[in-house]
Amino acid sequence: MSDIKSMVDDLNSMILQGKAMEAFEKYYADDVVMQENNYPPTVGKDANRERELVFFSNITAFRGAEIHDVAVGDNVSMVVSSMDYSHKEYGDRNYTQVAVQHWKDGKIVSERFFYGA
Repeated sequence: MSDIKSMVDDLNSMILQGKAMEAFEKYYADDVVMQENNYPPTVGKDANRERELVFFSNITAFRGAEIHDVAVGDNVSMVVSSMDYSHKEYGDRNYTQVAVQHWKDGKIVSERFFYGA
């Protein structure tokens, strides 16, 4: 579990430094499945990379992000974080979310985000 904890800490640090896409390339598996709340999942690294790039390209102002809690279990991690930004499509957003990440061979194979709309 300590290996996953150090990887999660590095992943979170990269994200907070504005290196989310670098973190994505480093820590996500080629067949990763990512899902926002109850929306349909996005399957595969290529499709998720494109989704992330579109999301980040639509941010018009970024006011901050913070990691509040991290929990690590057997090949699973959970991160509570908050974000404050403005987005071309979604407007001003300021919310807390939980990311549940499942790991295999040092990579995230599935990640689901839970947050209030």
